[in-house]
Amino acid sequence: MKPLLPVNEALERLLGAAQPLTVTERVSLTNADGRVLAADLAARITQPPFDSSAMDGYALRAADAPTVGSELTVIGTASAGHAFDGSVGPGQAVRIFTGAPVPKGADTVLIQEDAELLDANHIRTTFDVTQGRHIRPRGQDFLESEAVLDAGNCLSFADLTIAAAMNHAEVTVYRKPLVAVLATGDELVPPGGDPQVAQIIASNTFGVSTLARQAGARILDLGIVKDDDALIRAAIGKAIAAKADILVTLGGASVGDHDLVQAALKAEGMTLDFWRIAMRPGKPLMVGTIGAMQVLGLPGNPVASLVCSLLFLEPLIHKLGHQQHQSREITVKTATALKANDMRQDYLRARFTGTDNGLPIAEVFTKQDSSMMKIMAKSNCLIVRPPHAPELPAGAECTAIRLRG
Repeated sequence: MKPLLPVNEALERLLGAAQPLTVTERVSLTNADGRVLAADLAARITQPPFDSSAMDGYALRAADAPTVGSELTVIGTASAGHAFDGSVGPGQAVRIFTGAPVPKGADTVLIQEDAELLDANHIRTTFDVTQGRHIRPRGQDFLESEAVLDAGNCLSFADLTIAAAMNHAEVTVYRKPLVAVLATGDELVPPGGDPQVAQIIASNTFGVSTLARQAGARILDLGIVKDDDALIRAAIGKAIAAKADILVTLGGASVGDHDLVQAALKAEGMTLDFWRIAMRPGKPLMVGTIGAMQVLGLPGNPVASLVCSLLFLEPLIHKLGHQQHQSREITVKTATALKANDMRQDYLRARFTGTDNGLPIAEVFTKQDSSMMKIMAKSNCLIVRPPHAPELPAGAECTAIRLRG
């Protein structure tokens, strides 16, 4: 039997065989949050489209207020959405509000705090007047045809704000990867069901699907399929017909008498790249392809399934979806001594108990069985123990995978 594949090599092979999707679609700004821009986005208008006032006050000619105490006649009003229809001449001023177009002839704005109102139509300056002050020039933000957002941007709230300001109601983005999720096993019953003797509630689909969705994927839930070759092959066929980008199978990927998934996948055309990884939990991870569809066979144990999803499925979705994958690795200090490790890379569930010189202190849970979901839910991180790592004393620094917080 071939030796177990190291985690880093497995990830490199998985991502090395994956190519970012090229299919694009148009979506409204309302639905564009977190989507990846497929083409540079240029402004359709100039912003601001005119010289505008940055403050409430008076628009005037600086030459008419050479000294503090200069008096001017107010000849009209300009407000946002309502321009003054005329020009400012010698000795004149226009009452102006933030965002309003600066009237013709005016070259500065005197803020209202620096003006003394003498009567309804006359003001006196109480502060120095400087040409150009408090005026936002036309095009200060961006110009028509200027490419403001670059292709590859994962659109944030700030990006969507400026896209709207550039007069775009829709943007061209890359299609989200479609992840088909297939759970298999005679023992599985949907949540809310009535498990019989030797049956359990199926839970993996929900955690894996949520993680995939948060990574930027769409989900095709293929449901729970019994341990029957024909039924498993039919479900795989649905993923192929839907042109899923990734097929995730949950359980049944080993080669025991009741593990039918790998054989069914091969019968449906899968080219197996590798399986059996030198990691704990998650040893029976399987990777292959059916045409352009990536196949990721996850272990049936819930915790192993989630750990493998974090390490392999999340970065795969990011690559297919043109997203920059942000590593979850952090440095922590272990609250207790950790024993020496064997040949498999360990991912130990742990929780934060405090900080030491800016680093989180992580306490490993005593029990690490891969079927124990409660401990996973209480964990903040997974402490990584490389193959053959020596014993680590309490307070030592080590690498961890951030889960939350």
